[in-house]
Amino acid sequence: MPRRTPFEVEQRVLQLRVQLRQGQDRIGPAVGVPARTVGAILRRHGVPRLSECDPLTGRAIRASKQTAVRYERARPGELVHIDVKKLGRIPDGGGWRAHGRAASDTAAHKRARIGFDYVHSMIDDHSRLAYSEIHPDEKGATCAGFLTRAAAYFATHGITRIERVMTDNHFSYRLSNDFQSVLRWLGAKHVLIRPHCPWQNGKVERLNRTLQTEWAYRQIFTSNTARADALAPFIEHYNAHRHHTAINGTPLSRVSPT
Repeated sequence: MPRRTPFEVEQRVLQLRVQLRQGQDRIGPAVGVPARTVGAILRRHGVPRLSECDPLTGRAIRASKQTAVRYERARPGELVHIDVKKLGRIPDGGGWRAHGRAASDTAAHKRARIGFDYVHSMIDDHSRLAYSEIHPDEKGATCAGFLTRAAAYFATHGITRIERVMTDNHFSYRLSNDFQSVLRWLGAKHVLIRPHCPWQNGKVERLNRTLQTEWAYRQIFTSNTARADALAPFIEHYNAHRHHTAINGTPLSRVSPT
């Protein structure tokens, strides 16, 4: 087949798919071939879709449930999604990703109580503008403080009015007087997803997955502080520079189209 993509290019495409775990719209420009050519290469080599793969390992798994009806709000601030992702803290010197699985089986490691970081995130439904913070818990007062600062961050980037806030049914959202007080201060309606249906809050769940694969686990951190310090720069990259396929641009390009 004289017009078939050269072998070296195909191998580069397959290599980037493993390294980046991204789709044809991101791999194509990196290799210098059309996105549809990347798709054809991946299909020819039997590479599963990203939706069928584990976001961390890239191995094929069963596809998760999806919302039956896809939707997108008409304007920024009409609906924002909030969620918390729990991540194991990194011991000083690095964890098993730095030293291998055997390091996690030592007696000293098992005695150590490293604990967890709670990554609080908010994302706008229309523009996909995102904001995240790391906290030691997910109590009501913590969630309320996060919502206050997230709303202020959104305001500085052009979203001055938040009309609805969607969360799961965790008591820190549903029963917290502090959180409800911030909602009243914002003049926002609280929207709860159906119990045991996290895909209804899918946009922030997708953000959580992106944070894992492109921030928390993309490189090896040797301390928890180093990983925490890398979060804010990644959020700025996500909002200002990272191309978002669903909106064909960056979140800031939708907040401020000019």
